[in-house]
Amino acid sequence: MGAAMTRHILHVITGLAVGGAEMALYRLIQAFRNSGYRHTVIVLTPGGGMYPRFAASGITLIVLDVRRAPVTDLIRLVRLMRAMRPDIVQTWLYHADFLGGLAARLAGNRNVIWGIRTTDVDGGSARSTALVRHLCAALSRWVPHTIVCVAEAARRSHSLLGYDAGRMVVVSNGFDLSALTPGDDGRAALRARCGFAADHVVLGTLGRFNLDKDYANFVTAAGQLASSHPRLRFLMIGKNVDAANTELMRWIDATGYASHFVLLGERADVAICLSAMDIFCLSSRTEAFPNVVGEAMATGLPCVATDVGDVAVLMAGTGVLVPRADPDALARGVAGLVALGPAHRRQMGQQARARIGAEYTMACVRERFERIYEGIMAKGER
Repeated sequence: MGAAMTRHILHVITGLAVGGAEMALYRLIQAFRNSGYRHTVIVLTPGGGMYPRFAASGITLIVLDVRRAPVTDLIRLVRLMRAMRPDIVQTWLYHADFLGGLAARLAGNRNVIWGIRTTDVDGGSARSTALVRHLCAALSRWVPHTIVCVAEAARRSHSLLGYDAGRMVVVSNGFDLSALTPGDDGRAALRARCGFAADHVVLGTLGRFNLDKDYANFVTAAGQLASSHPRLRFLMIGKNVDAANTELMRWIDATGYASHFVLLGERADVAICLSAMDIFCLSSRTEAFPNVVGEAMATGLPCVATDVGDVAVLMAGTGVLVPRADPDALARGVAGLVALGPAHRRQMGQQARARIGAEYTMACVRERFERIYEGIMAKGER
């Protein structure tokens, strides 16, 4: 595609907190570097942990504050879209699907791609989010040209909710293997900082403190394992996963093995954090397509994960799958991997990394989105 044929993709996202959708958008734009596409991002709310990363990489950002002035900013959104005349408007998360999609149609742009990032439509979300989701279901036959779901499980749950199944396609997350290549230096330094000995087996988890992540499940399972596995240590990383979290600390203290837990809070060096682990654990009660499992696999870690969303599809037998909300099963799954020994665990981790390399690279994701973009633009509906 020549320079004269440059296509403009305008992304609208709810915010730039550290999360799966935000990371997926960032990686997608990076994957389109030096291509015939240029990308602009409109953010509906200011701030967020991912903002500096977007800004530092030279991504064009326009920040609104729709919570403060919803009507004014909707009008501004329409005006921006009329002025920019993007080839495609791609929205991320429910509020952005609703507002961004509506603004695009009011601006006369029919080339709208919605993004669905969750599977759990029964609970765990705010009433306002549930309302917006129902509005989106009602508008799904009119506003979007295409609805991109991050997981097959997300496609199923939203079509049952009333979303137009005929417009839905599944594009899973992708991962940059080069950025997730394990390094021995980083591993040794972080393990030393955490007080882990060479013969400690480190079971780690990574993600913000949230009901859906079910950290109570992880802590309960860890407490069961600690008594029979004295060399096992537990590394927990993520926003609000720190000593200031009184609820989490209460659960940990109740195990009787608080000294075996290390909590690091939110960190930006995900690859180094993962490389310090020997086994990765996902304890969630609900997910769509968890980035963190893909990242752990790409780092070469064997994973024990709850059977939620598309985890089974992602792991495809390279890790251990357990029922959700069942600490006994989670503990058994981890114990099984510990018993295999380091050589077998490394072999499993290598198989997991190979699976990411074969099916879930950013090159695969870019190719899928490029096909979607070209298919929409070929119809010339703008």
